[in-house]
Amino acid sequence: MTETDDTPENAQPPAATRPAHGMTGHALIADYLRRLDGSPGVYRMLNAKGEILYVGKARNLKARVSNYARPSGHSARIARMIRETASMMFLTTRTETEALLLEQNLIKQLKPRYNVLARDDKSFPNILIATDHPYPMIKKHRGARKEKGHYFGPFASAGAVNRTLNHLERVFLLRNCSDSMFESRTRPCLQYQIKRCSGPCVGKISEAAYGALVDDAKRFLEGKSTTIQRELAEQMQAASEEMEFERAAALRDRIKALTNVQQSQGINPRTVPEADVIALHSEGGQACVQVFFIRGNQSWGNHDFYPRTGSGAEAPEILQAFIAQFYTHRPPPRLLLLSHPVEDEALLADFLSERAERRVEIAVPQRGEKAELVENAARNARESLGRKMSESAAQAKLLTGVAEAFGLSSPPARIEVYDNSHIQGAHAVGGMIVAGPDGFIKSQYRKFNIKGTDLTPGDDFGMMKEVLTRRFTRLLKEDPERKSDAWPDLLLIDGGAGQVSAVHEIMVEMGVTDIAMVGVAKGIDRDHGKEEFHRIGQRPFALPRQSPVLYYIQRLRDEAHRWAIGTHRAKRAKAVMANPLDEIPGIGAARKRALLQHFGSAKAVSRAAPIDLMEVEGISEAMAETIHNFFNEKG
Repeated sequence: MTETDDTPENAQPPAATRPAHGMTGHALIADYLRRLDGSPGVYRMLNAKGEILYVGKARNLKARVSNYARPSGHSARIARMIRETASMMFLTTRTETEALLLEQNLIKQLKPRYNVLARDDKSFPNILIATDHPYPMIKKHRGARKEKGHYFGPFASAGAVNRTLNHLERVFLLRNCSDSMFESRTRPCLQYQIKRCSGPCVGKISEAAYGALVDDAKRFLEGKSTTIQRELAEQMQAASEEMEFERAAALRDRIKALTNVQQSQGINPRTVPEADVIALHSEGGQACVQVFFIRGNQSWGNHDFYPRTGSGAEAPEILQAFIAQFYTHRPPPRLLLLSHPVEDEALLADFLSERAERRVEIAVPQRGEKAELVENAARNARESLGRKMSESAAQAKLLTGVAEAFGLSSPPARIEVYDNSHIQGAHAVGGMIVAGPDGFIKSQYRKFNIKGTDLTPGDDFGMMKEVLTRRFTRLLKEDPERKSDAWPDLLLIDGGAGQVSAVHEIMVEMGVTDIAMVGVAKGIDRDHGKEEFHRIGQRPFALPRQSPVLYYIQRLRDEAHRWAIGTHRAKRAKAVMANPLDEIPGIGAARKRALLQHFGSAKAVSRAAPIDLMEVEGISEAMAETIHNFFNEKG
């Protein structure tokens, strides 16, 4: 048995893992039962091929597993799982809370067929007011909270953060520039000119006055906007009475911007300062979970999730599994408002409280404002699932059409589309996009920096060969038995017979010859709608101009082109903005700034003699020699 890195330190080695030969289902489980005790822990059920069917946790392993040993009284889903069980594995833990954590980590890693799986593992952005500078900056932050400062979130999307930041800059005039840009400013930037920054970089505001703005921003993000608005109104009135009309007008603009922020927040509950509202709607074996984030009595947006329902799990199990997985690596709020009761509510509350290091309450409200919030989330979940099911039906029809058009045995579950982008071979990149029954799978997109040194500039065949070689070499290394869903059913190559032949040659060399491959060429006059399709050993063909499948292939090809050219432009822009001083060992932001201020440009620095370089503050004799030698060696 191989354990994961997320196994609790005090989890005990597997117990009673010896399979009972010749037995399956109820009889096999009953045989294991004789060797189990009442410890808390995690159990796994495996089929005859050794594939994990289900991962579960228990306060008492013997009591929990005994339920599966009964020959009747199970739902159709559980009965089917029991029939397929050919062996089991067990791992004991010290507490049931540890068992719950281990269970969720194993579910995420192993993705068992009969478990509920929260498939979207994205992180959510926050607003950060950094405190490692006398004049703190305000910015969007995503990921681990390692920077020093005050974090506010999560927000449902980057768009929600950007809109809020846009308004906050107008209200509180906090800077959003980097520390290095702040230090290098000699005159106010555009943000100051359009009244979205108070200009601390050039002394337009004192440190104390700027600190007061920071405190106001923090109070607003904590939900104390009414107090701030009243104080601004009083300041505006005082300025007006003192005949300081310019200052009064600036305060009026800030009040107007603050009002716009409040209006953009949507639902702003009066009695719920901090909560996540989580509502589930399931239908036809599919489920949607809608999560609304409420912080500081403000709604910071919502996000929908479509968990895999574990072959038909009921609402309490789906919601419990989703919540446990959702907060495994996210800080939970003080209150969770749910649309349905969950399994093991007390255990789940203990688990979340342990993660948050404070008490977390779970509630299923029946009346009042909290119930209205849940009903709103439930309505969104219902509507989102309806749209999703409609889109899935249309997508399934398109994939069936793709299978018929290209002679596939079944509709493809994973389509990979490849394209290259470069300018006469410069800054060459390859792009891969992925599509399936749920549409574009953007978390699976990949980019490849072309590394081949023996390629002729602009050699599209050679670039495509390199991309496919790297992609499938890694796949063969990571999943040689093709147990994961990372293997494609269809490859679409942007190009004609030459590209397809080049890719086919590579695939044969690697022993991967059973994946369908089609080249999509622009066709006559490179006209959109006259695409030709190329396959190894077959004549090129075209689809009817009004064919929905043709439109779908065009969308896939255009998305691959968008992804590849966007990656290429980013790489090119980075190269254009690159400064040779960045490559010199020992040259950081301060020395780089001093050199540029003294000489005017990196080119002038490259021509300077060591004695001239030593005139710059912070440049010693040894550093001057390092800089001089760097540019001499370069050219």
